[in-house]
Amino acid sequence: MVSKRLSREAGHRRKFLVSIDETPECGRAVAYASRRVRNTGGALVLLFVIDPSDFQQFLGVGNIMRAEALERAQTALNKYATQLREQYGIEPELIVREGQTTEEIYSLIEEDQDIAILVLAAGSGKEGPGPLVQSIAGRGASFPVPVTVIPADLSDEDIDAVA
Repeated sequence: MVSKRLSREAGHRRKFLVSIDETPECGRAVAYASRRVRNTGGALVLLFVIDPSDFQQFLGVGNIMRAEALERAQTALNKYATQLREQYGIEPELIVREGQTTEEIYSLIEEDQDIAILVLAAGSGKEGPGPLVQSIAGRGASFPVPVTVIPADLSDEDIDAVA
């Protein structure tokens, strides 16, 4: 069951959620969401999900790999946060979670009832829009909020025109 969205009620702001990863197209999703936040007076949540299966090794090695993954996540989030502060005066909420990306996105949306829109960027390769977009699209009508998918090749001018 989908929890009620509170973003339109007094004392709440509509939040745009962007899943951050290390793909080149991720920046397009951030660019679109930041402009929507600026144009609508909303808020921005940046989520980086660490896949724990990457460090299911021996205990010592796994701990080192987990620490490195956390450092990569913080670096990626901080890069976008700095850019958002400098260019738009937006202070994003930064979240790091461990798990399967689609499930962590869904869980965060259920926990934060101000999240009203998920913004993703589609890959431009021959293999399709990317595993995250395919996974979210596969949930179809059961997804709790609208999903905006940004083509990877949209320029800043194109994004300004539609945001």
